Amino acid sequence: MSKVFTKTLLALCSWSVMTAAMADGVDDLKQFYQSTQAMRANFKQTVFDQKGRKLQEVNGTMLLQRPNKFRWDYQKPYEQQIISDGRQVFLFDIDLQQVTVRTVDKVLGTSPAALLAGGPNVEESFRLTRLLDFEGMQRVQAKPKQKDSGFQVVIISFDHSKLAEMRLVDAFGQSTHIVFSNVEVNPGLNSNQFLFSVPKGVDVVGE
Repeated sequence: MSKVFTKTLLALCSWSVMTAAMADGVDDLKQFYQSTQAMRANFKQTVFDQKGRKLQEVNGTMLLQRPNKFRWDYQKPYEQQIISDGRQVFLFDIDLQQVTVRTVDKVLGTSPAALLAGGPNVEESFRLTRLLDFEGMQRVQAKPKQKDSGFQVVIISFDHSKLAEMRLVDAFGQSTHIVFSNVEVNPGLNSNQFLFSVPKGVDVVGE
């Protein structure tokens, strides 16, 4: 597992869906904080280098329960889990048999995850700009105000006010494309799904 892919996993741990039909992507993003308390979806994530060559591709499932609880399960060939209980985030690399532990505030910060988990004051950390519609989807561009955020830009696309795709470009020019499917808004979720117990014999690093 490359460091680039692991970094991307941490940065993307809490993206979710939009639920109200608004005038543009910026309004959809803001509406999220008022209307979406939980979500469930499948996703396909692909990482490209600066020249557009595919580096990695993986499928998975994700859950979100506000505030700050989320779970991303990445399937083969890059099996990992990212689970937040609302206070700590656990990244479990199954191949390496290693768990990285960080506090929620350090994972979110001004990363792309803060666009959803950071609350309605998102414009304090990001500059939001509406983009032209593409293939029938409404789009919004988010640029972090802090230079050390690790990302240059995030583009979010909505299909009928639901999150459909995300494209992110990091500080090194590498891009990540995530396509969501089978999106469920405000499903009934069990809080136990956001708990993580370190397996026996697994190394723990971090905070």
